[in-house]
Amino acid sequence: MNFDLSDEQRLLKDSVSRLMADKYGFEDRRRYMGMEGGLNPAIWAEFADLGLLALPFAEADGGIGGGAEETMIVMEALGRALALDPFLHSVVIPACLLRHLGSDAERAEIVPMIAAGEMRPAFAHGEAGAGYRTGHVETRAKVSGDAFTLDGAKTLVVHGGSATHFMVSARLSGAAGDENGIGLFIVDATSPGVIRRDYPTQDGARAAEVTFEGAAGRRIGKGEAFPALAAAADEAVAALCAEAVGAMEAALQLTVDYLKTRKQFGRAIGDFQVLQHRAAEMVIELEQARSMAIYATMMARSDDADARARAVSAAKLQISRSAKMMGQAAVQLHGGVGMTIEYAIGHYFKRLTMIEKAFGDTDFHLDRLSAAGGLMA
Repeated sequence: MNFDLSDEQRLLKDSVSRLMADKYGFEDRRRYMGMEGGLNPAIWAEFADLGLLALPFAEADGGIGGGAEETMIVMEALGRALALDPFLHSVVIPACLLRHLGSDAERAEIVPMIAAGEMRPAFAHGEAGAGYRTGHVETRAKVSGDAFTLDGAKTLVVHGGSATHFMVSARLSGAAGDENGIGLFIVDATSPGVIRRDYPTQDGARAAEVTFEGAAGRRIGKGEAFPALAAAADEAVAALCAEAVGAMEAALQLTVDYLKTRKQFGRAIGDFQVLQHRAAEMVIELEQARSMAIYATMMARSDDADARARAVSAAKLQISRSAKMMGQAAVQLHGGVGMTIEYAIGHYFKRLTMIEKAFGDTDFHLDRLSAAGGLMA
């Protein structure tokens, strides 16, 4: 198989990497964290100007028609820069949900607003009692005339405090754990009955607890939402794997540079063979993670839900293993400076740790892969 990037993909990679290099230095990132909502709105506007916000949407709907490969390229660049912007939750996941559920008219209306940066939805699906179970939805949707009202609470809504809208899963019928009876709704964040509590997360981003008390919602499509939610979760895992590869790549480069410049006993510590061996192990882990991230990307939009789930679970397991090893090794090789908040390497380790927990931790994906009979079942 040919894994080389096309000319268009190389141009995309160069453009995103240049933007991140120009606007997302470590000190810039710390400054953005202190802004309202934990984001710099000018960066999101530049995403729109570059076409990144239109990337995963079909051309017929007002997008660019990028696939999982293009998403991988962008997510790797964001991972290398430790970017705070919610490209995954506000662009990639909404694109998947609209592709599976939205009508032509709904996509024609919503996609141009997301692509222009005028609408920044937050994916509101997780609930306190759900764990990582996609079908566990307790939030209820009731018909109210020609509209719907939503009642319930969503947790860990990434950058939900600054979102303009929410894409909310809510139950139309059935019990909390049923896969059937779930609908997808879009809710204006300023609507009466929407209550949100914003807070910082360990990796420097922000999240919110969002409560809906009779909030008006508009249903997206008319079909069952569970298959779309499951597909979106798998696409999200593939995208997170790519982000983790970018972060691990940056962590390795920082570590190697440190080994070459830090001196002890009159010589660079990178001259010591035991540290060279440790750095070589980091390279091996990175390449193993990269290969599995590419595999997850290839399978992210597969119509075979079982094969897709096995692929992304296997990739997440390898990514989580590699991220833990590389994070620990990078901090260890940096010595005391690796433990300080003023230096970047600890922040990469934090982000990699949070990626391991997102959309299913190691135990969850190990159980799911085991239940499916393994990767090659």
